Amino acid sequence: MKGRTPTKAEKEWMNRISELGCIVCRNEFSIYSPACIHHIDGKTKEGTHFKTLPLCPGHHQHGGYGVALHAGRAEWEKKYGTQADLLKQVQGLINDY
Repeated sequence: MKGRTPTKAEKEWMNRISELGCIVCRNEFSIYSPACIHHIDGKTKEGTHFKTLPLCPGHHQHGGYGVALHAGRAEWEKKYGTQADLLKQVQGLINDY
């Protein structure tokens, strides 16, 4: 991974959120989809690995405009919610475990 090496706590966080599955698939379809980690604010800043979302490949990079975050962030956020709001949801789900 290019960027700052995650701390032990950051690795644990990313492992836990990836186990939730894609947050968009969870919200939109009530299904579990295996997730990869999306960094909201890059990979080099302090604490950046805690600012992450679990997204399936389709909702992360490969789903095309309006479906994949990296294919059009503004449209994606209109459809699924802001990254900040989704991060708050993910944090709540993790804290509920």
